[in-house]
Amino acid sequence: MLDAAPFHAELADGPEGACAYWLRAEDGLRLRLAHFPGPDAAEGTVLLFPGRTEYVEKYGHVARDFAARGFHVLTIDWRGQGLADRLLEDVQTGHVHLFADYQKDVAAMLGAVDALGLPRPLHLLAHSMGGAIGLRALTRGLPVAAAGFTAPMWGIRMAGPMRPAAWALSWSGARMGMGHFYAPSTGPGSYLSRTAFEGNVLTTDRASWDYMLRQVTEAPELQLGGPSLRWLHEALAECLSLSRQPSPEVPCLTYLGSNERVVDAARIRARMGRWPGARLEIIQAGEHEVLMEDLVTRGRIVSQLVAHFRQAAEAARTQARA
Repeated sequence: MLDAAPFHAELADGPEGACAYWLRAEDGLRLRLAHFPGPDAAEGTVLLFPGRTEYVEKYGHVARDFAARGFHVLTIDWRGQGLADRLLEDVQTGHVHLFADYQKDVAAMLGAVDALGLPRPLHLLAHSMGGAIGLRALTRGLPVAAAGFTAPMWGIRMAGPMRPAAWALSWSGARMGMGHFYAPSTGPGSYLSRTAFEGNVLTTDRASWDYMLRQVTEAPELQLGGPSLRWLHEALAECLSLSRQPSPEVPCLTYLGSNERVVDAARIRARMGRWPGARLEIIQAGEHEVLMEDLVTRGRIVSQLVAHFRQAAEAARTQARA
């Protein structure tokens, strides 16, 4: 039995009946899960893996689009963000002890699928940092019929000369007891709360920007600032490790904005180029948050993902009958 957790339904503006639950990872950390219900005769459930700094309410509109097309959505506040347990005294710091710890959150999320009686097949939709967590989970046998990614963090964008410096600084900081310090040029406070819409790296759509800004303004406990040196080191190491892994045998559809300025677009193109049968879609003039672009763009992406999920589910049923 899952315990009810706080949920800002008005700020999420998702499908009717959405609610949140507390759950525990195997190491005891408390996480928050949100279930956005689909129709009674739903076709399956989308496991939505959010990015760094994100929280379940952010995906209310996306979940509403999936519900209208026949799918439940289950999403999570990863450890250290949203209303999940924060890991440092400065709760604004984005921190993780080991990147592998996120897989404990994935395991807890999978357990909740059965506890909530959600319909299968399951499908993965992962954004940014969630894309790294999701790819690792797929290599470990995540039981999904298909995968979708938006701007997955399979590498972190930085100028060439900065990469070795970032490795050195994050490694030495972690080793010298400074892993809890903010990474250079970052600090407390949500990116949304300290940045103007003009020139932002997330979205070109003002309505979506205002939707996200209202959430972190009216519920400031959802805010998260910059990453810690420890998080940076763990993220760089995980991206490098993932780059050496073969692509999973799971149907994959990935989206990337042509103006991506947060994650490493070259790493995404390289991965998709060696993922048999996978497809990469470029959103022209899109920024990092392609699901937070205008209504037409978001609708097109969700419709394509639904078709992708349906095709994979039908292929699995055909194979099972053979």
